[in-house]
Amino acid sequence: MNQTLVMVVRPPLPGTLARRSFTYKEGLDAGATLSRLTALDLTIPSREVRVPRGQPQSLLERVHPYTVLCRESCASHVTAAQLHGIPLPWFDHEIKTIHLTRPAGCAQPRRKNVIGHSNALASCESMLIEGIPVTTPERTFLDLSALLGLDDLVAVADFLICEHDRPFEPPKRPIISAEDLRAYVLNKHNIRGLGKAKAALELMRVGVDSPPETKLRLLLQRGGLPEFTTNYAIAGDPEVWPDLAWGEYKTSGQYEGEIHKTTQKQLYDRNRDERTAVRGWLQVKVYNADMRRGEAHVVEMFKQALRQQGWLG
Repeated sequence: MNQTLVMVVRPPLPGTLARRSFTYKEGLDAGATLSRLTALDLTIPSREVRVPRGQPQSLLERVHPYTVLCRESCASHVTAAQLHGIPLPWFDHEIKTIHLTRPAGCAQPRRKNVIGHSNALASCESMLIEGIPVTTPERTFLDLSALLGLDDLVAVADFLICEHDRPFEPPKRPIISAEDLRAYVLNKHNIRGLGKAKAALELMRVGVDSPPETKLRLLLQRGGLPEFTTNYAIAGDPEVWPDLAWGEYKTSGQYEGEIHKTTQKQLYDRNRDERTAVRGWLQVKVYNADMRRGEAHVVEMFKQALRQQGWLG
């Protein structure tokens, strides 16, 4: 007996819907039929949300239908941080969840894959990124203060205020100036995590390029060493820009992360090392393996270098 295989041919989704997340209503408005919106090639991560199966989604594309469905909401907290490119420690549980904030007095957003918040947000505390409402960088910093440890929060502040003008790369401008971030936070009251945010203001420094550099600087402070300077130029032609420097004793520090493994970066590092040494400076290179050995180990590395340079501490 012959069996006939029947292939189901689904009509294509209208317009751009085949390439992004969308709401059930957006699908209907675009001309999709009810049966098309329940087809197996669409996943339903949350009620009234449709995602083309197997289609890569940017975070903005994932967030879009939720901000449409949760009226008056904006992406906030960890989600806003990701959209602003703010570096965060790894949160496994945050990969699938989206943080949304509604104005105070409104019900918190409640749906699958959403962590809802309700806060009093001024109009100046949200902005649009490609049409998606998102809390501003400074408001995001404040919201993160309730979620992050102090070192990680300082790393966020360092990222936001980072600026430098070095001859070997394009000028870097801050997302928000240190003065403006400080004024914004100090004008707030009765917000969860505010005390930690204020503490981070005292520890943030301009010119830090990565969270590991922030954490290296902070652990040296905790270890009782005088504060190393960021954004410091060792004089010469050309200048040398270490991650951290103590000019009085000509001692510098470098965090050697994964980026330093590239051939181009290794060549740059070799030239930097030679120029640092010929100018009488002693350089301490810190690797991830050193950080894993603990703060006391790293502090001792710097103490030994400083003593070689005449420090009596």
